[in-house]
Amino acid sequence: MDRYEPLRRRTIALVGLMGVGKSSVGRRLAALLDLPFRDADTEVETAAGRSIPEIFADLGEGAFRDGERRVIARLLEGPPVILATGGGAFMSPETREIIKDRAVSVWLKADLELLARRVGRKETRPLLIGKDPLEVLREQAAARYPAYAEADIVVETGDTAHQVTVMAVVKALADHLGESVE
Repeated sequence: MDRYEPLRRRTIALVGLMGVGKSSVGRRLAALLDLPFRDADTEVETAAGRSIPEIFADLGEGAFRDGERRVIARLLEGPPVILATGGGAFMSPETREIIKDRAVSVWLKADLELLARRVGRKETRPLLIGKDPLEVLREQAAARYPAYAEADIVVETGDTAHQVTVMAVVKALADHLGESVE
């Protein structure tokens, strides 16, 4: 048995605001733990046959969230993976319950100014179109932090290399599960 085997027994679901690194940290965590990586947003796009901005524009956020909930539930029925959820996924009580039942949830939390700098570089986030990223993130933090606080684990991240966050997640998971990975 290798030292990371205990961390492979359940899906690890990463939650947090946009720009916190759920996908980039998730990919690296999956590689380290030798687990498949799944990005809920990518899976929703594949299932819908269109991009998230198109889903928002054509069907609205409600339809996107419904599809997101169904996709996450399907992904959590299978073998363990590292799952990067969309920033709003954990807001759904149904999605939170499914994740609580079938995964270990990890809230990646970072300074809002740092996140605003990161997300301000991309034009692909429908909730930011024509808006000040920091103001949107402040509103989202106020609305979402109470739900995120229900995650099993909280890992504070900063403006460091993704690998630093990956190792912080590994340590927090091991502590949470009462396992040693040294």
